[in-house]
Amino acid sequence: MSEARSGNVEDHNKALLRRFYEELWSQGDLEVIPEMVAEDFVDHHALPGAPPGREGLAALVTIWRTAFPGMREACEDLIAEGDRVVGRFTMRGTHTGEFMGVAPTGRRVTMSGIDIVRVAGGKIVEFWYGEHLLELMQQLGAVPDFTADER
Repeated sequence: MSEARSGNVEDHNKALLRRFYEELWSQGDLEVIPEMVAEDFVDHHALPGAPPGREGLAALVTIWRTAFPGMREACEDLIAEGDRVVGRFTMRGTHTGEFMGVAPTGRRVTMSGIDIVRVAGGKIVEFWYGEHLLELMQQLGAVPDFTADER
């Protein structure tokens, strides 16, 4: 594969992850899943009991957007190499629905995270992620913030 061709594929893959953040996560448009996500999609960090594939992804997005209906995921960085794209994002929202057993608090929250996707055939086929859930749960008051005294 030539350098120019490789760059085009990587640019396409980065654009796909950018759309994933904007259209799926920020806008909550579940209709874009078949367009952006492969039929044999694998979420390597799926919630226990979640259905596999696209259905599980739709369920995950629904859980987050039910808890934080106006949430936005801002794409801070994108790095692509070959068929992988790494995205660093910041999620901002207001907690108005139940989340992980925590009743709505009305609190504004911010959480950052890193996603890695593998793209094949122009669609996301694998998904790995790490989020700062501890920070989020501290902001919701569900977990003590032991560092608060140090600030």
